[in-house]
Amino acid sequence: MTRIDAKFAELQAAGKKAFVAYVMAGDPDYDTSLEIVKGLPGAGVDVIELGLPFTDPMADGPTIQLAGQRALDGGMTLQKTLDLATEFRKTDDTTPIVLMGYYNPIYSRGVDKFLTDAKAAGIDGLIVVDLPPEEDEELCIPAQAAGMNFIRLATPTTDDRRLPKVLQNTSGFVYYVSITGITGSAEAEATDVGPEVARIKASTDLPVIVGFGINTPEKSRAIASVADGAVVGSAIVGQIGAGKPVSEVLEFVKTLSDGAHSA
Repeated sequence: MTRIDAKFAELQAAGKKAFVAYVMAGDPDYDTSLEIVKGLPGAGVDVIELGLPFTDPMADGPTIQLAGQRALDGGMTLQKTLDLATEFRKTDDTTPIVLMGYYNPIYSRGVDKFLTDAKAAGIDGLIVVDLPPEEDEELCIPAQAAGMNFIRLATPTTDDRRLPKVLQNTSGFVYYVSITGITGSAEAEATDVGPEVARIKASTDLPVIVGFGINTPEKSRAIASVADGAVVGSAIVGQIGAGKPVSEVLEFVKTLSDGAHSA
């Protein structure tokens, strides 16, 4: 059982919804980023999604693209991202970390070496946006064999014919993308999301967490009320990009987590 599995079992037993926060590793710089990540559990975050900076982030809108660019400009690398996770684990051995990004940096490092290093750094799961189920042998199956969850995205265009393929080797949770398009580009609506979550849950026992287009405590609560939890990324990253002090960023995160937890 991974930390992700344990966390969702704990939340389910308590009748609580999950709050997942995304931040870009190394944004605006390594030290500030580490301070923010260390502060997330205290701000009510159940699962941390740690963005892996990459030059061509095809699923991300301007806010997260800029965060990735700031991180890369500051010298952030895959190794430093793993170093950040290792540092976090020195004081927190329970909060799950999902590494979210693209396959190129992982491929460049070599899958076996990456999985060994990621496991040692305390990474619990992977979301690799540009690896479809047809490429499961590439990373998904080796990752699961190494004891990591491989989390897949389902979208409004994942129809009933495609859904079984998407769910095939998925573990940890299913990430439902609430909108068609890139991060931060539109608002999620619970009335649209609810039936889609129910459709996915009819085909899997995994928790279904909804992300993209959630930017206020009210929205976080509304979306969590029709799913197993909510993910917020761009709204948090936007606060970091605006140069807000760490304490203010974490206060904002707390309002979002309170929203999801009140669902």
